[in-house]
Amino acid sequence: MTELGFLARTREGYDLTAAVYAQQFHDHLHDKPLDRAMLAGFAGLLDRDGVIADVGCGTGATSRVLADIGLDVIGIDLSPNMLTEARRRNPDLRFQVGSMTNLDFDDGHFEGICAWYSVIHIPDDQLPHVLSEFRRVLRPGGWVLLAFQVGEQPREFKQMFGEQVSLTFYRRQPDSVALLLEAAGLEPYAGLVREPNDDGFESTPHAYLIARRM
Repeated sequence: MTELGFLARTREGYDLTAAVYAQQFHDHLHDKPLDRAMLAGFAGLLDRDGVIADVGCGTGATSRVLADIGLDVIGIDLSPNMLTEARRRNPDLRFQVGSMTNLDFDDGHFEGICAWYSVIHIPDDQLPHVLSEFRRVLRPGGWVLLAFQVGEQPREFKQMFGEQVSLTFYRRQPDSVALLLEAAGLEPYAGLVREPNDDGFESTPHAYLIARRM
């Protein structure tokens, strides 16, 4: 699959399902204290004078959490329709369309990057490039937080919320992702793996990795 192909499929899938997705999942962090603790720990490492990118922000749920902690956040997402939902729910925050494969920002622009379940749509052969792009736009000493599902095999969705889609969710092993971070010049600092929540939506463990640009 070409880069253009997977980006187009991901954008289309979320554009088609944005309204229903927002209704079901925008508040998903409210009853996940461990997830919020990871976001708070990440935020505590950051310089409050810098700008934070919430890459693959969706409806802005993580943007909201980080902003409420006191950070200057900009949400970035492929899907214009998801950003419509994000702006409706967070009218005081900034959002713009963009791709993590080619971030439209100068080198060293950001103090931190949060990729909260968004690299899950990046094919394995493209992930090293994306992590290098994260490093490029981070200032020296800046931080990145990744969240993703743990596993060996990708999961394909042909239908979601009653819409025909073509979405691939890439599950990965934390140790393998940590090695890719290190190879991209992002030094792993902390990690956590938790078991799936008993909420009917999760079927695999979830991983959180924090790394620093040296």
